[in-house]
Amino acid sequence: MQTKVTKQFNPPLTSAYYFIRKLLLHKIIEYKNHLQGNLLDFGCGSKPYKSLFNHVSSYTGVDYENTGHSHINEQIDVFYDGKNIPFKDNEFDSILCSEVFEHVFNLEEILPDLNRVLKPGGKILITCPFVWNEHEVPYDYARYTQFALKHLLEKNGFKIIVLDKSGDFATTLHQMKMVYISEHFLQSIFIIGKLKFITSNIRSPLMFLCNGLFLLLHKLMPKRNDLYLNNIVIAEKK
Repeated sequence: MQTKVTKQFNPPLTSAYYFIRKLLLHKIIEYKNHLQGNLLDFGCGSKPYKSLFNHVSSYTGVDYENTGHSHINEQIDVFYDGKNIPFKDNEFDSILCSEVFEHVFNLEEILPDLNRVLKPGGKILITCPFVWNEHEVPYDYARYTQFALKHLLEKNGFKIIVLDKSGDFATTLHQMKMVYISEHFLQSIFIIGKLKFITSNIRSPLMFLCNGLFLLLHKLMPKRNDLYLNNIVIAEKK
């Protein structure tokens, strides 16, 4: 699949984050055409998926500045105060909100404002993790089930169009194991001076071997989706 998404968000098999980011990318590509017209990227950061939306009329990124995440070299058009999105009513035809809701402590205050700036009939594409380790601390507040997201969105003026998931039970367990090996196990060995050179050179080959082997074995594994990596939701403003 050819995309202009950077390697960080479209990683090779040598990455410890291969499955969570590759599967999430595939889901955004699958559903991207639901978003049309003037698009708001809420919590845009570096706008990693902007290149996928060359069919929209305009692409505006808004974000909130906090100490848990550096905004250096990012492409934020407008900063907001964490409470009020600084745009007029019914300004946008669609909204993208990828991997943001877990960092919004006051989600029930923000959802009505997202609804406000969206035109009637406009759609929002949301992704957020169900299983992932703490990140951008201390601004990591929640993990949502699909039932919770459905309830919150319907309560705040949206109609659910799609509820989907990325990854299954086995993929989720494997993904978290890769993060542990790469970021914790190998990292702890770095403190042993004689092993530093070895560990710094085995990370990528080890990830490639483990991820490649899992891809083969996964075909034989029973498929369960009651444990998964990410929620993917498309909702429409009523």
